[in-house]
This record gives sequence, C-alpha cells and structure tokens, in this order.
Amino acid sequence: MIEKAIERLMYASRWLLAPIYLGLSFTLVALGIKFFQEVFHLLPLIFAMTEAEIILVVLSLIDIALVSGLIVMVMFSSYENFVSRLDLNDSAEKLSWLGTLDTNSLKNKVAASIVAISSIHLLKIFMNANNVDDSKLLWYVIIHMTFVISAVAMGLLDKATKKDKH
Repeated sequence: MIEKAIERLMYASRWLLAPIYLGLSFTLVALGIKFFQEVFHLLPLIFAMTEAEIILVVLSLIDIALVSGLIVMVMFSSYENFVSRLDLNDSAEKLSWLGTLDTNSLKNKVAASIVAISSIHLLKIFMNANNVDDSKLLWYVIIHMTFVISAVAMGLLDKATKKDKH
C-alpha cells in the first residue's frame, strides 16, 4: 500500500516539469522581441552599413531563429516524452514530428542544433576576425569542434545502441 502511494506520487511528480516547459514559451517571446528590435534597428541604417555589417546582423537573426526552433522542439518533445501527450484536435495544425521524437532522437537533434548555432556564431566571429585576438579565435574554433565531435559521438553511440537492440 505504501509502495503504491510512493509510486503514484513519483509518477505524478512529472507534472512539476510542465511549468518549466511553459516557461520556455516565455523565452520565445523574449527572443521574438529581440529579433524585431534588431530588424527595426537595421532598417534605418541599411544604406549606411557595409555588406559585412548587414551580414553580421542577418547572422544574428538566423541565430535567434535557430535557438527559437530549438526551444520549440525541446518544449513540445520533452512535454510529450515526460509529462503527457499533447491533446490536439485533428482539425488543429499539428506539427508532423510531434510524438515521433523519443529522448535519443531529441538529444541528437538538440546536439545538431547546437552545432548549427555554434557554426553561425563562429561565422560571425570570422566575419569580424580583424577585431578578434588570435588566441580567442583559436578558442572559438576549439569550442566549436568540441560541439561537433560531441554531436558526432552521440550520433554514433545512438546508432551503435540501436544495432545492439535489433
């Protein structure tokens, strides 16, 4: 009887994650505000900016878009994997990937997104390399390569463990 109560309590505690996932939606609002702040800042200066300056702003906007997509993917997939299925009507727009990402595939997609975000950040740094110390450039590349190697290792590990199960 005590065992059943403990198990029910533990299982119900998964709902403690729901406010965290809801909180992630507020970060989307913050990123949306920052995105449009950058766009509105760019528009009046567009004719005075160099091509490289415009590209740096565009890369920042792409960065925001990638992080926002990552948040949506983590928020919905994690909610479905750990809390409860999203109960959407058939008539509602449902993302095709909902319910298809398990924790391993979500982990791999997050790792790939981090590599993409790091790549954009590194490209921004390279576009401004004249103003960045060489030792800092080296560290940025090392950190990026760490993300790349980690993502590849996680993918290979996931592939190896899937083979073992079949």
